[in-house]
Amino acid sequence: MKLDIIKNQWLDIVFEGRNKIYGAYELRKSNGKTTVKALVIGSLIFSFAVAAPLIASFLPDSEEEVVNNDIKIATVKLPPKKKEEIKPNQPPPPPPPPKVDQVKFVKPVVAKAEEVTEDPPKIVDLKDKKVGAETIKGDPDAVLTVDEPVGKGPVQEVIQEDNTVYNTAGIEVKPDFPGGIEKFYKFVGNNYKTPEEEGLKGKVYVTFVVEKDGSLTDIKVLRDIGYGTGAEAIRVLKKCPKWTPGEQNGKKVRVLYSLPITIQSAE
Repeated sequence: MKLDIIKNQWLDIVFEGRNKIYGAYELRKSNGKTTVKALVIGSLIFSFAVAAPLIASFLPDSEEEVVNNDIKIATVKLPPKKKEEIKPNQPPPPPPPPKVDQVKFVKPVVAKAEEVTEDPPKIVDLKDKKVGAETIKGDPDAVLTVDEPVGKGPVQEVIQEDNTVYNTAGIEVKPDFPGGIEKFYKFVGNNYKTPEEEGLKGKVYVTFVVEKDGSLTDIKVLRDIGYGTGAEAIRVLKKCPKWTPGEQNGKKVRVLYSLPITIQSAE
């Protein structure tokens, strides 16, 4: 015989010969009804929860405002626009008073005594005052203006000094050491002290500017071989006598000069 576990037949088999009044038997016997009842109640609660927003949308809103569409429009008669009065051309305001008092100038004419209507001003009245077409009281706080034209005297030409540093390649008259460039090389060789370093050899490259007065300035070491060889070259050039300056367009100018110094220590 097949046993259907869905139905309660298996309970009788399990509890055969046992005390069926025991609570476990009654609970298992009524378990199917309890399960169906719980499923139905749960389904109803779930359906109500899902349909609640839809039901609420069909209910009338008690707080909806009542809009009054009865609007009355009344016409108002506006006053007429005033026409703008066109003002006639007004004269410009009078000029401010001058800083110095002005005395009216009366042109002297030959006339009879009874025909003279206005006496010319006295010399005392014209002291520290200007002469004009009318008498005006001066304002001490006014800005002083000068009406005198600019003079046409001789103008002194300002010549700007040429401080350009020229290169020896494009200069008309090159700077020169007293006695010639060979004597300059001899001067450097006699005064240059070679470091006492065995096997030291190489070249020191130095540049300097021969000024308009023949002095040497802006002495720079472009490359040395160490052991104070560059500093020694600067020392020798600083004690060098003045050169004959270079010239360009007939005027003394500043010229850049470069000097390579070959060093070879005694072995």
